[in-house]
Amino acid sequence: MARVEVISGPERRRRWTEEQKRAIVAASLEPGAIVADVARRAEIGADQIYRWRQQFTRGDSFAQVLIAPPEPTSPNAARNATCVEPVIEVEFSGRACVRIPASISPALAASIIRALARR
Repeated sequence: MARVEVISGPERRRRWTEEQKRAIVAASLEPGAIVADVARRAEIGADQIYRWRQQFTRGDSFAQVLIAPPEPTSPNAARNATCVEPVIEVEFSGRACVRIPASISPALAASIIRALARR
């Protein structure tokens, strides 16, 4: 049996929270996912998912973040954890990986990331 959702009042549209939108878009980006199937499960049009994808990549983009303890670079550093300089490691879809030490300026880090993202 089909389910029908009745929306009453002056506003005839559903309102989606940012978390709901992100969850639907993330589901559409999973390996092997078919946008039409994800849209059907969420009861929206596939075009809406593509619109939300554009919205999220325009301003703030999706990025998987993994916070891990720093790896010691030498046997002496393993004994003295304060010797290890924190780094940010950025991987570009398996194409390139860059380790940016915390000591460089944010402007230089941003220019490195922009240059590698264009590749």
